[in-house]
Amino acid sequence: MGRAVGPTGSVTAYSPARYNPEPIKAAFAALVTRAPNVHLVTSPMEAFAPDSYDLTMIHLNYHDFYFESVKFNIPHTDPDVVLKALFRATKRGGIVAVVDHVGPAGDTRALVDKLHRIDPATVQADFLRAGFVLDGSSNILRMPADDHSKNVFDPAVRGKTDRFVFRFKKPR
Repeated sequence: MGRAVGPTGSVTAYSPARYNPEPIKAAFAALVTRAPNVHLVTSPMEAFAPDSYDLTMIHLNYHDFYFESVKFNIPHTDPDVVLKALFRATKRGGIVAVVDHVGPAGDTRALVDKLHRIDPATVQADFLRAGFVLDGSSNILRMPADDHSKNVFDPAVRGKTDRFVFRFKKPR
């Protein structure tokens, strides 16, 4: 992404403070030498600076906004709070791209806990409630043979999951 935006652009790699940032910071250090216009931010998920982003990409981890785990010390997150903060952080006319694993309808938190998937209708409803508009979608990553009842880490489907692609826009 750093190369894509060029030398006058800037890319923010975001890691929620609720995750252990030390391994992420270590891995990130090597990247910065190749792409000096990329920087890492670790903060609470709802602490984005207002009017900061032209484009945000949430790639294969929007479902984690619903994930909580005592075992991994991951607390409850309210996706509505995070998306309201993201809405404030997105510049007018800005885009949020979301790619994630297709999951069946049902109890979202239970589904995410069991399968690490999310119902695309849940994602759309969340973003619309936050004030974004659906500006486009693509079937380019659809995999009709994927068994939506399998965990995305199951060797039978890992790397071959059915994925949705949405483009949301903040109105001007």
